[in-house]
Amino acid sequence: MPTQEEIYNKVSATLVEALNVDEEDIKPTSTLQGDLGAESIDFLDIVFRLEREFGIKIPRGELFPESIFQGDPDLVQDGRVTTKGLDELRSKMPFADLSHFEQNPEVGNLSDLFTVDLIARYIQGKLENGTNN
Repeated sequence: MPTQEEIYNKVSATLVEALNVDEEDIKPTSTLQGDLGAESIDFLDIVFRLEREFGIKIPRGELFPESIFQGDPDLVQDGRVTTKGLDELRSKMPFADLSHFEQNPEVGNLSDLFTVDLIARYIQGKLENGTNN
């Protein structure tokens, strides 16, 4: 079982390759889109690389839940994530720290949740649970 640090280092290396950024640009709090310049197409590549690197299966929509981004009216209204949407995020992303986002749940702020640390925590949870599917 890799340590938290080993997981983080592998995630960092994966992002360096996928996003063509410098290693020193990657910090635990770096956001994939805002800080590292990832675009939605990059998320598929990142998921594929993480699966290969860690030997795990990442089901579509598990690491990056698309339903929330697609403007489901129950989940998003007037550009803000609804209470139901926040519940959905919590259930789909138990590894995410939503405390800051909840204070201003604008859809535009969602991308700030996707940090290097979040990916490392997600991978760690997958490995600890031994779930490969």
